[in-house]
Amino acid sequence: MRVAGIGFRRDATVASLKDALARAGGGAELLATAATKAEAPAARELAAELGLRLCGLDRAVLEVEETLTHSARVAERFGAGSVAEAAALAAAGPGARLLGPRVVSGDGLATAAIAIGRDE
Repeated sequence: MRVAGIGFRRDATVASLKDALARAGGGAELLATAATKAEAPAARELAAELGLRLCGLDRAVLEVEETLTHSARVAERFGAGSVAEAAALAAAGPGARLLGPRVVSGDGLATAAIAIGRDE
């Protein structure tokens, strides 16, 4: 399974999220983010537009994932170096791997990373 993890600031728009997702390579079968972000209107609207389920993951799930990038601010708040990377890995399941580090939208308000499951 191909999972897109997304992270974003409060001011991010659907356009911000779409841009980050496109820069990451798109083509996901599932969207994932931190549980606290999964209720954000932009995230919910993106999932609806793409026809994908949006999976919100708790801090305890995110903090065990090894991310390629690390933000001290994000780690303090969410327990992982990158919400996008950790969410993608966790939702893709055991043995998942990132296709690359998270990418940032052009407006700097959103990030996205793609992970693929062990069987891909």
